[in-house]
Amino acid sequence: MAYTVKRLTDVEDAAAKGGFGETQEARFATGALDATNTGLAYHVLRPNRRQAFGHRHNKAEEINVVLSGSGRVRLDDEVVDLETMDAIRIEPQVTRCFEAGPDGLEWLVFGPRHEGDGELVRDFWND
Repeated sequence: MAYTVKRLTDVEDAAAKGGFGETQEARFATGALDATNTGLAYHVLRPNRRQAFGHRHNKAEEINVVLSGSGRVRLDDEVVDLETMDAIRIEPQVTRCFEAGPDGLEWLVFGPRHEGDGELVRDFWND
């Protein structure tokens, strides 16, 4: 088939599966969309919550687009405020971690798909 349609909220929630469901949703739609070259993820952070860990890549540049809410993203040692309809490009090697404001944060992530190209960074954003 030359196209695939999938409701993102029907994609398995990896955050809930990993025990982080009270904090966030993380739905990685690449496989569900039968995509071979493009990565797509749908994320939701509950109000005033922060992702459990940061991450970075070796190859994949990402573009994050805020759909609703507001919050902040830590990019290595810098913190950037985000609001609805902001788009932010992040180079692969930059460690990133998102934090929601009082209305929560909902965003999409787009980038090239590179199998196994991701490194989790635990305890990245500790206050």
